[in-house]
Amino acid sequence: MRILLVEDAAELAGAIETRLRRDGHAVDWQRDGEGASAVLSYQRYDAIVLDIGLPKRDGFSVLTELRSRGDKTPVLMLTARSEIEDRVQALDIGADDYLPKPFDFREFDARVRALLRRRQDVAAGITRIGALVFDRASKRALLDGRNLELPNREYRLFEILIGRIGKVTSKETIAEHLFGFNDEAGPNAIELYIARLRKRLEGAPLSIVTVRGVGYIVEAAADPVNE
Repeated sequence: MRILLVEDAAELAGAIETRLRRDGHAVDWQRDGEGASAVLSYQRYDAIVLDIGLPKRDGFSVLTELRSRGDKTPVLMLTARSEIEDRVQALDIGADDYLPKPFDFREFDARVRALLRRRQDVAAGITRIGALVFDRASKRALLDGRNLELPNREYRLFEILIGRIGKVTSKETIAEHLFGFNDEAGPNAIELYIARLRKRLEGAPLSIVTVRGVGYIVEAAADPVNE
């Protein structure tokens, strides 16, 4: 998924970005509140990791503006502040979750996964379609009990498509979720990842169908079951 990280501490931001990219996410990093607000005025994200104590404009102000224009992108707020008032204020103005610094990255990962499931309107961590199991918590796809061993980018592509079963997903939508500003993505990149994913899904009870001139749609042989 595509995530906006807004954090002024370069060392922490670097560690978070590395962690998110390692999991296959596209990440755009902004160091201050003004830069974040500017990007959010034209770019949509699947989730936002937003520090409160930012230069130029604090996280509260960025979030307030975001919500005032009806943007419901899930937001995880980070802060070194420990006062309960800050936590209450963050949640009251529209934060979806709150994580105080310092934090364990395992908890950070779990909270980000929960936000992304919410973005896709998927409350469950597991989707089953016949013999195919898509497990978001362990970041695995299993077919007849066998791990499909999807590379990160192909896993994220599958996550995008399986969250929209029966709906056409345009190439533009895939690109927005799969690639960040600094990612090198040629005009044929999506077709290449789709071809690789189709090969790995051979024998699965679903198919990725090309809708010419529009995008792709996942057609399943059975109704998906979310757990």
